[in-house]
Amino acid sequence: MTRIAVIGAGAFGKNHVRVVSESSRAELVYVVDANTQRAKDFAASGHCKWTADYADIVGNVDAAILAVPTVAHYEVGLALLKAGIDVLIEKPITATLEQADELIAAADAGGRILQVGHLERFNPAVIALEGMATLPLFFEIHRMCMFTPRSLDVDVILDLMIHDLDIVLSLAGANLKEIRAAGISVLSPKVDIATVRLEFDNGCIANLTASRVSTEKVRKLRLFQPLPYASLDSAAKSLSVVTVGGPEGIGFEQIPVQPGEPLKLQFDAFLDAVETRQPPKLNGTVARQTLRTALAILDKIGEHAGVVAQTLAGWKS
Repeated sequence: MTRIAVIGAGAFGKNHVRVVSESSRAELVYVVDANTQRAKDFAASGHCKWTADYADIVGNVDAAILAVPTVAHYEVGLALLKAGIDVLIEKPITATLEQADELIAAADAGGRILQVGHLERFNPAVIALEGMATLPLFFEIHRMCMFTPRSLDVDVILDLMIHDLDIVLSLAGANLKEIRAAGISVLSPKVDIATVRLEFDNGCIANLTASRVSTEKVRKLRLFQPLPYASLDSAAKSLSVVTVGGPEGIGFEQIPVQPGEPLKLQFDAFLDAVETRQPPKLNGTVARQTLRTALAILDKIGEHAGVVAQTLAGWKS
């Protein structure tokens, strides 16, 4: 059984603790958190050891799940990979592309597994969508949630929209040609709501909206292609297709979706990679491409904010 440590037992890390402790393929050995009381509490629930220092796990585990804030991904991830530990790291892979490159290089140099937690790719409805996508030409995506103090160290692009960027980049089947974006801060110093338009060199267009200051939770994706278009609700894990014809002129068909908890499916994929030593689907290189797009979007939002600032300055004068 693969010996696992979960590093970071906060809002999402606690879910990793549960999934690992329930797995028949792995042994939860350590829970690591700077908050010693939280580490103790979750170690007790997972029937394992606890520590406040991730260095204590070296030599005692085969792999680790890294669920610390994004700003710590690089430092902790690099140390673990260089110590010979396989790593599943939460999205985004790192805060910068240079840091991502170093993690990827460290994993390659040491023959380590580096998987990144783009969890929506393990949503059963998204898996079903991947199986029916033929030639995507237009995406309309909304991902919104009510405000919480979680993940405020990053903008909404790296917090929420990155899930959908990963899906679009995997399905578009073409190179990204143009980015247009706008966003504003509402309740935090970072961008809290944003709208983005991506154009690919094959003509595919993706319109994405993400907000963490919404009054409701929305996880909707619509994909239009030459064959029936698809409508996905990732929160409900449901997928339907819309066809033209029949007595009503338009028809809806619910697509069968295999049941499964995305976090468990993701962990099983990580264990598969650890056991077989084959690169995972969501490896460092794939995650870097998504991060590159997300950071380019943030640059475009900054450009737009500069134009707006000039407009406001002229209006006030």
